[in-house]
Amino acid sequence: MLRPILVACALALTACGHAVSAEPPAAARTQPPSHTPAAAPLVATPEVCPLPDSGFECDVQKRLKAAVDYAETRPGSVGFVLRDRKTGAVWRNTHAGEMTWTASTIKLAMVVNLLERHRAGAIKLTTDDRKLMTAMLHSSDDNAADTLWKRYGGATFNAAFGKYGMTGLVPQRGYSSAFPYWGFEKCTADDLDRLINYVLDEVPADDRDYITGQMRQVGPEQQWGVWGPDAGAKNGWSEEDGGWVMNSVGFVGPDARYTLAIMNNLKGEGAYDEGRATDTEITRILFR
Repeated sequence: MLRPILVACALALTACGHAVSAEPPAAARTQPPSHTPAAAPLVATPEVCPLPDSGFECDVQKRLKAAVDYAETRPGSVGFVLRDRKTGAVWRNTHAGEMTWTASTIKLAMVVNLLERHRAGAIKLTTDDRKLMTAMLHSSDDNAADTLWKRYGGATFNAAFGKYGMTGLVPQRGYSSAFPYWGFEKCTADDLDRLINYVLDEVPADDRDYITGQMRQVGPEQQWGVWGPDAGAKNGWSEEDGGWVMNSVGFVGPDARYTLAIMNNLKGEGAYDEGRATDTEITRILFR
């Protein structure tokens, strides 16, 4: 009887063993939950500023780059200087140091000099003188400039222009019987930049207010270039040796925060209309 019992037990154990292997433990049956990695945090792409060493805010940098690119497509050679009088940042393009005929932009320096001499007691400006000064600023009147140049000494004017920042200015010989003569001078956009900033920073308040007030209200002849509803300008245009020049210098903003000097030597590749469009579009790109 013992053998049958052992056999029966062995069969029972074998059956039990099959049962265990056929049904694994719950832990073995359960698959670990699939793991979905968390989405990587979004990282803002840094804003690309095209002129990071210029000292200007990024938006102004983009406008400057656009203005530089535009100027390179225009007839002749265009030099310009932009200055932020609040931060001190200055941008000069590659043509800003090129000598160019001043045309009538020099009349701004003439007015500064006349007011300075009057204030110092060296001359006494008459009512007629002041009308002529206003005509020079408002409509860029050449006859007015001729009269004042002769009346108050052309050489005296020229001797003072360097004080106003026009250190690169050179009068040109061989174009008139008078030398120096306001109508035949050359300077750079850098010179005009320094001149307009001398007006805004160094000229006594009463005289400065007169000058800037006139520059904001120029006649239709000068309503282009830096001029605009929030700006003031003194423009100069003429056909010279080598072709037309179209220049504009002034300030932008009710507080005159920015100054802009543009000298466009068209070099026979264009004339008045092209130059006027160039100066106006550069100003629009930068400020409008």
